[in-house]
Amino acid sequence: MIINHPHLGPRDAQEFVYLGDASLMDRPDWQDENAADNFHDYLYLRDNPDGEHRELWYHEQGDRSWLVVTRNTLTHEITRVELARDVAIAMRRRK
Repeated sequence: MIINHPHLGPRDAQEFVYLGDASLMDRPDWQDENAADNFHDYLYLRDNPDGEHRELWYHEQGDRSWLVVTRNTLTHEITRVELARDVAIAMRRRK
């Protein structure tokens, strides 16, 4: 599988480490009145979707960047690759 890194271009997936669902970037507010329930769900409940899914990948054998890769879990086709930093900034702006 080839991951098209936003800065470095096409790279073999063996250079990366898969770190799970990209929704983990949206951490619950620890001050919320339902914080315990929210953190339970955040830590233990995971989706296992068929089709398009956003994932975190770490470029361990490269520039050490974090990426959000949108990948089809059935075909492994990658439709989008973004720097996780840019995704996190966009998430903060929406709140």
